[in-house]
Amino acid sequence: MKTSWSRILLAILSTSVGTGAIAQETIKLGVNQPLTGVVAASGNFVTNGARIAADDINAKGGVLGKKIQLIIEDNKSNPTEAANVAEKLITRDKVPAMMGAWSSTYTLAVMPKLMEYKVPMLVETSSADKITTMGNPYVFRISPTNSMEAKSFTRFVEPLKIKKVDFLVVNNDWGLGAAAEFGKMLKEKGITVNKTLHMDAAAQDMSSQLSTIKSTDSDTLFTTSGPEQMTLVMKQAQALGIKRQIITTGGTVPDQLIAQAGSAANNSLHDAMFAPWFPETSADPAAARSFIAAWEKTGLPFAGLPEGARGYDGIQVLAAAIKKAGVAEPEKIRAALWQVDYPGLTGRIVFEKVGPAGSESGQSPATTHLVKIDDGKVVLVSK
Repeated sequence: MKTSWSRILLAILSTSVGTGAIAQETIKLGVNQPLTGVVAASGNFVTNGARIAADDINAKGGVLGKKIQLIIEDNKSNPTEAANVAEKLITRDKVPAMMGAWSSTYTLAVMPKLMEYKVPMLVETSSADKITTMGNPYVFRISPTNSMEAKSFTRFVEPLKIKKVDFLVVNNDWGLGAAAEFGKMLKEKGITVNKTLHMDAAAQDMSSQLSTIKSTDSDTLFTTSGPEQMTLVMKQAQALGIKRQIITTGGTVPDQLIAQAGSAANNSLHDAMFAPWFPETSADPAAARSFIAAWEKTGLPFAGLPEGARGYDGIQVLAAAIKKAGVAEPEKIRAALWQVDYPGLTGRIVFEKVGPAGSESGQSPATTHLVKIDDGKVVLVSK
């Protein structure tokens, strides 16, 4: 009996050691995205971009001799779920770093968990300024803040002959922040801001807000929301006979609007971090073309490329930091992120310190481009 139990114990120990060895052969990175819910399309595009990045990295030998393993979790387009997902990734999956969480509201919900467990997160999409001004040293963002995007847009105000504007934005940190920062910039340029109206993230009928906007004498409507809701705004504006230029902020996806809104999307203008229609505008055109080819090979819709590029860059930047750190440990990855200089699809990524001294967050000075939907095609207005 003793011999039998000894053999069983030895077998268990051998299995445990073997499992540990297998686990050590990969470097886990968490991906916290909305895979279901109101912005699921965008979250899935970001996630697929992350998958392509991991495949590229692994095909070249991985990082520190190990393969990248993405641990992907669905935050269900919900801030509470986003925080729960972050805690699960850290405590159960033991990820040393993660990427997320698409919406500013979801990212803000996750941030206390980063501080509690001291794990860095690469923020690939969220644009609310306070994400990097609150004093969280575990936040590193590659997407532009609302104020950065507004500042970048300043050069287009005169060419577009903007004189009076209205805002219709999603009622969350992203939309409210966009209206505040763009409104501030426009007022400084002497532009009149007439109406600023809001819509719930899950709202399907914006006819009341649009009717109010129709009654103003504005020449331009700025709108910020996910592509699904943006489609409805454009269709309903067309149905109400609203004739003014529509400008979207926050990196919406023009191809998706062309497919879903049809003629209602014509002549609309869009700020874009990554312009896949014009890969030469990327910081690394060769990498952009390679990414586009990999994306199309998987059968994913071209419309998702602007979102996918952020996921791709996010994982590539985390991998670059781990390589610099020499080990996949949270604090060393956090320190190494300050040393990253990466020519991303969305622009050159290098982190500058933002926020209270001693607890600064990292913010990359992201690049934006302006594109226009012209008769169902995307044209470049400016790099």
